[in-house]
Amino acid sequence: MNEKCSCPAEAGAATCELATTAQTASCPDCQRAGKPVTALTLKALLAVVLTDVRETDYRFCRTPTCPIVYYSIDGEQRFSEEDVRERVHQKHLDDDDVFVCYCFRHTPGSIKGELSAIGQSTVVASITAGIQGGHCACDMRNPQGSCCLGNVRTVVQRLQAEGRPPARA
Repeated sequence: MNEKCSCPAEAGAATCELATTAQTASCPDCQRAGKPVTALTLKALLAVVLTDVRETDYRFCRTPTCPIVYYSIDGEQRFSEEDVRERVHQKHLDDDDVFVCYCFRHTPGSIKGELSAIGQSTVVASITAGIQGGHCACDMRNPQGSCCLGNVRTVVQRLQAEGRPPARA
């Protein structure tokens, strides 16, 4: 793969998804709009016979309480986390052992450990350096099919806020 993952800083905290398509099909279970993902993402991450991945548009459902991870926009196909090779961060936001960065294998637990040990996190800088070095494959490793930096920033900010002493009244 020759393309580099490029997550611009202005992408925000939740996810790196500046561009969206006009066609936003809702998840057949939770009814929330899903994020477009490519067939390459599905083929890389699904633990199913690849002939089950049809030539159609798919979406990623990020709703934590929804059992669906991927669905076809026509509603005929649904894949749950049991069909995916990795546990999905968006489905387990508070789980310290689920990868938030699939390319460089960072978890909330590893970030929490670094914050505890040295008082800060170097994970965003480390991932950014890896991206710039051409060592990421977010489209094939991350279940959302795009860069993880927005998710990582959110986890770092949440953990930093949890580690701060409460404000005095």
